[in-house]
Amino acid sequence: RRRLPAPQVPVTETQGRVHTSTASVAVMAQPDEVQVVIRDEDLRFDTYRSQGAGGQSVNTTDSAVRVTHIPTGVQVAMQDERSQHKNKAKALKVLRARIFDAERLRKQQELAKTRKGLIGTGDRSERIRTYNFPQDRVSDHRVGLSVGGIDLFMQGGRLDEMVDSLKDSEDAQAIEDLCEEP
Repeated sequence: RRRLPAPQVPVTETQGRVHTSTASVAVMAQPDEVQVVIRDEDLRFDTYRSQGAGGQSVNTTDSAVRVTHIPTGVQVAMQDERSQHKNKAKALKVLRARIFDAERLRKQQELAKTRKGLIGTGDRSERIRTYNFPQDRVSDHRVGLSVGGIDLFMQGGRLDEMVDSLKDSEDAQAIEDLCEEP
């Protein structure tokens, strides 16, 4: 996440004031496709007699199927077909779709939470780095480091200084957090 103030002087500005802008950039990994793996030992099958109209076979055969995915608690009951095997196959298809949707929704919510944490509110007070072109310097406000030579920095020349300073600060914070634990 970076804040990039860009100084601008609009043509309508008569008193020479410099206007600045901010931008928020979030760099995130590409999300993986949701994979649903349902193991046989995670399933419980219950059979029972179908309900409703359907003639004599309704009351004599256990053709209705209820499948429960034990880890998630998702249940699917199926009694559309006269055959228990067909009902079981249909129920497994519906179960897989429901678990897939639930997992996809969970991943989307997790991604949205991560993105919101990276972007923040986008307010000017959340500044992280300032690129000051008139003064030829880049300042990182998280560690209080300013380096000169903005052109060199933009080409990666002085980037190592900034990254090393950030790593040192992160390491120091991790050590401090460990010392505070009871």
